[in-house]
Amino acid sequence: MAKKGKIKKTLVDQILDKAKIDHDSLVLNALEGQLPQGIEEKDIYKTLALLGDKTGPIIGIVPITEHLSEKKLAKISGNKKVSMIPQKDLEKTTGYIHGANNPVGIRQTHNFPIFIDQAAKEAGQMIVSAGEIGRSIRIDSQLLADFVRASFADIIEGRN
Repeated sequence: MAKKGKIKKTLVDQILDKAKIDHDSLVLNALEGQLPQGIEEKDIYKTLALLGDKTGPIIGIVPITEHLSEKKLAKISGNKKVSMIPQKDLEKTTGYIHGANNPVGIRQTHNFPIFIDQAAKEAGQMIVSAGEIGRSIRIDSQLLADFVRASFADIIEGRN
């Protein structure tokens, strides 16, 4: 599935190929706001790195159209409080720069708890960063969650 033209595979593509996990490799920069036909903003998810007061680093994945509820994430992860990791500490914590964090790459090197908003499970598939700015993967939400040992939970702001 990941052979549209001659797109150079990212490390994330290579990891998923090796694990025989079906996905689409996309050239897409959600930060610029220009989306290819057939892709809506609500299908794209951002991978956020936070620090829990009890667990240490923790990953929350939410649609780019939504805001992460730190309160909900803290409760579901067993923390009293979580806060975003400062951008200056991001790369040394996750191994990725702002805009390139992704659950596949992070899981390869860290055992941080990962929580994906339940909207992804309901949608059936999701688009996340492929570890490089301008590159993404489209993947079955449950396959991704299983591969990175993530849990689905209600972690967006404003949903009751």
